[in-house]
Amino acid sequence: MPIEVEIVSPEKVLFSRAVDMAVMPGLEGDIAAMPDHAPMMLLLRGGVVELYQDGAVTDRFFVAGGFADLTATRCTILADQATVLADLSVDAAQARLAGLEASYEAADKMNVPALDLLMEKMQSARAEIEAAGGQAA
Repeated sequence: MPIEVEIVSPEKVLFSRAVDMAVMPGLEGDIAAMPDHAPMMLLLRGGVVELYQDGAVTDRFFVAGGFADLTATRCTILADQATVLADLSVDAAQARLAGLEASYEAADKMNVPALDLLMEKMQSARAEIEAAGGQAA
């Protein structure tokens, strides 16, 4: 029995299909969504969502944070940003990371919420660099 997975970015629905399992980058560690999963909401960190069919990865997407809504029959991923893994660019992610690091250095160190947001975005950019570099092989 498959689970319906939908990956939605602010721009569009990137993926909508039944799969055997979806593994996503939870804020506190990776988690798998499978049929009959207990209902839960999950915060996502920047990382790769892998979709499985018949024991093999069929699709991979990079998400730059967001959250997932899991039920026994569905997994809806609402991503801050989502991209097919093959479309990632190491150079673009490195440029984004450099800009974020400069913003962090220039930021008011007493503004903790702003610093936390910048740190989260830097983590996501680092995860994107890793994902983009790993998919080229």
